[in-house]
Amino acid sequence: MRRILVISALILVVIVASGGAWLYVQLRSLDAQQLTDDVYMVTGLGGNVGVLRTEEGAVVVDTMTFRMQGQHIQSRAEALSGGTVRAVINTHYHADHAHGNPGFTLGTPVIATERTRHHLATKSSAYRDEAAQRFLPNTTFEHEHTMTIGGKTIQLLYLGRGHTDGDLVVLFVEDRVIHLGDLFFHDFYPNIDLEAGGSIKAWATTLDRVLELEFDRVIPGHGQIADREAVRAFQRFIQELWQVGEAAAKAGLSLEETLTTVNLQHDSAFGVIAIPLIMRFDRDFVIRRAWEEATGAVKPGS
Repeated sequence: MRRILVISALILVVIVASGGAWLYVQLRSLDAQQLTDDVYMVTGLGGNVGVLRTEEGAVVVDTMTFRMQGQHIQSRAEALSGGTVRAVINTHYHADHAHGNPGFTLGTPVIATERTRHHLATKSSAYRDEAAQRFLPNTTFEHEHTMTIGGKTIQLLYLGRGHTDGDLVVLFVEDRVIHLGDLFFHDFYPNIDLEAGGSIKAWATTLDRVLELEFDRVIPGHGQIADREAVRAFQRFIQELWQVGEAAAKAGLSLEETLTTVNLQHDSAFGVIAIPLIMRFDRDFVIRRAWEEATGAVKPGS
């Protein structure tokens, strides 16, 4: 039976019936796992957050989904580091990774790729009002940006398309830890945002570039702490997925025919991410996205 990361209909009823008390507790709930002396992964209701502790304060990678979560992530990062948050990094524009920005102190440097800032400004409803726009990324780059804070080197790299066309990776150089955002889902079916320039076809090549970097441990966008081999395993899945889509397109198969005939080999341990009536990232979803890209039914960035 597949694992399902899900907010069920029953839970939604409980949220409404309790006046939001359950959701309030979840938004405040954060768990910190230590990877090295100075790097932590913080988990909660949203994408995984990275925290780097330096002699001059903390660096935070991703901010989860809501302003309240951003506030609590800032507090946790400051408690872990004994200083203020020196910089916030958004790996990409999706709500569960970047909508907590307004919970941080106004004026905190917020760093992202140029494409991520563009998507946040044009696609994210949370940043449409003037007050929220003050928390959009205020430092952007196209390919590479390196910072040194409190004796720690943080390398930010755009290595190519995959989940979106703006995903950056964050390498904590001295700690040999990398935060891959949603370029890497650990043992979960991935979201593939073709509309924001994501590409299954390009994804494996992007991961080749990731694997050329010097790191030992990995913070994924979703899932548990991982290593290089887990990234390679996910890359094999992405390669297989593109082969499936390409073969279906060449054979002239319909989407329905593709869904009923395809037998993936590299997803046996994958869980499903789902919110009823909103989204579900499962086997059918990823095969549909592969078919759409391979047949041209959806062109990346359209």
